[in-house]
Amino acid sequence: MNTKITDTIIYSGVNDKTIDLFESQYVVPNGISYNSYVIIDEKITIMDTVDKRATDEWFENVEKILDGRKPAYLVISHLEPDHAANIERFAQKYPEVQLVGNAKTFAMLPQFFDSDFSHRQVVVKEGDELSLGEHVLTFVMAPMVHWPEVMVIYDKKDKVLFSADGFGKFGTLDTDEDWDCEARRYYFNIVGKYGAQVQTLLKKAAALDIEIICPLHGPILKENLEHYIGKYDTWSKYEPENKGITIAYASIHGNTAAAAEKFAEILKEQGEEKVSVFDLSRDDMAEAVEDAFRYDGIVFASATYDGGLFPCMEDFLAHLKSKTYRNRTAAIIENGSWGPMAAKHMRTALEGMKDISVIDKSVTIKSMMKDSDIKNMEDMAKELRKALGR
Repeated sequence: MNTKITDTIIYSGVNDKTIDLFESQYVVPNGISYNSYVIIDEKITIMDTVDKRATDEWFENVEKILDGRKPAYLVISHLEPDHAANIERFAQKYPEVQLVGNAKTFAMLPQFFDSDFSHRQVVVKEGDELSLGEHVLTFVMAPMVHWPEVMVIYDKKDKVLFSADGFGKFGTLDTDEDWDCEARRYYFNIVGKYGAQVQTLLKKAAALDIEIICPLHGPILKENLEHYIGKYDTWSKYEPENKGITIAYASIHGNTAAAAEKFAEILKEQGEEKVSVFDLSRDDMAEAVEDAFRYDGIVFASATYDGGLFPCMEDFLAHLKSKTYRNRTAAIIENGSWGPMAAKHMRTALEGMKDISVIDKSVTIKSMMKDSDIKNMEDMAKELRKALGR
């Protein structure tokens, strides 16, 4: 797949439509793209390689673009295997090529490959420039967005930011879908833990005159860049993006599920415009994490299991904590046939997160939902919406 980004920057990446789980955990119904770029100049430069799943097609793309010419540099912005799997093979195929990375890049490189690249390293640091001829690349360090060696690269000539995993999304390049949804799911589940580091990078990027963003996954962004940058600013500050309430439930025999669905009805009857409901046993966990971060309110509903939480709820809470979930208002529904304990464990888990406000009123159901439980849920919905300023 060879597409011109500018007159001298050509896309050389690959769409992967056969992958079922990205990073062995994220469902990707529309696949994923592994993006790579070739800069044609006096010193031809390759911007990253691709996953081993796409090796042959990538080499075909690159060779077609090179058309017999020899590359001078391979820039390594990120060492994760979905971008770096072909470094060694590329270096062997083109023995004159030099590898461009930072000190952390080359410290980690031997962990992935047996070859000795020490004589072929161009080590760059913050603010360093590399002239390719007409193109001049400026290197901006982005540690922990989302690995320690990550850097982004700015091309002064065409005003292009090669943004590593930043501004990426799930889905192949020929997938026709809204950017926000799959970029949001991608961001919070992959980069979400590192909001402070993303904020640092955004401040650096604000000093650059950027007209095109070339990420390592997802579409090249050429228009309305303020929209994408604005989303990253909101997401990395852990601010709610929209008003709404996410209900995440963990149900064994369906009684907790019935309560969660009823609570969603109650919220809508009381005027809540956006309510999303997730069955944590069956729905995509990454989608549930996405909506938990998207909206300002959340409800956790879980059955008690072996004196603790049903495992999928425990897993969900662990996911949220690992991604630095914060700045939200929460309510709790528990179920237990003889010894309800879920609420206690959910509160304890939420106390381990920052700036999570759990309303005082909770609902305890014993086995099957009764009319009295519905009344309690109506009262809890009012309290939750009041706490949210509705």
